[in-house]
Amino acid sequence: MASVVLSEAEKLYIVHGIQEDLRVDGRGCEDYRCAEVETDVVSNTSGSARVKLGHTDILVGVKAEMGTPKLEKPDEGYLEFFVDCSANATPEFEGRGGEELGTEIANTFYRVFSSESSIDLKSLCINPREHCWVLYVDVLIGYRHVVDATLQEEACSLASLLISVTSKGALTSMKKMGKGSLDPESIFEMMETGRRVGKSLHIALQKILDEEESLGTSRQKVGFLG
Repeated sequence: MASVVLSEAEKLYIVHGIQEDLRVDGRGCEDYRCAEVETDVVSNTSGSARVKLGHTDILVGVKAEMGTPKLEKPDEGYLEFFVDCSANATPEFEGRGGEELGTEIANTFYRVFSSESSIDLKSLCINPREHCWVLYVDVLIGYRHVVDATLQEEACSLASLLISVTSKGALTSMKKMGKGSLDPESIFEMMETGRRVGKSLHIALQKILDEEESLGTSRQKVGFLG
């Protein structure tokens, strides 16, 4: 998980605030952060959802496929989890750091959903010992991007995508920059964002140029060409 360096004075401030039922972000001790949930966000899945909680952004896709029940549980279906901690979300997810965290979270999911109180795995069985439903759950944690990054934001980024867009929103070129990796889902979303923002920028720029052109020779000239 993300590590935060705090001085002893800062720790003392936080602890005293909790004792007074006041946390540093204004919440009480039993208040939770506002969560945003969006469903059916990925088309090629049986079900999907996107959840935002604070600065955490999670995308989940579920695919149902027929399989064979496990020998030790012949009358049940089962779930398979894959957790990907996106390397372009934080430097801590780069390399084995993200792999280890993803494996740890996936193992936690296995423990949670192995309980009968979490999901009825027997309802996923079609024919005992022969056929069952297997639910493949893919979890992507932390994929965010910005347009026109500042120098400070570039210093925090592991990878970026440089694209060129025409006034009609057509993508004419694309170049990946930085040493970090980008997953296909993030690349597609970045392309769509770049196409949308680029087209809007073209419209705004053309409007200004048209207004200046309409002034003719009466427009005020500035700069070294003035």
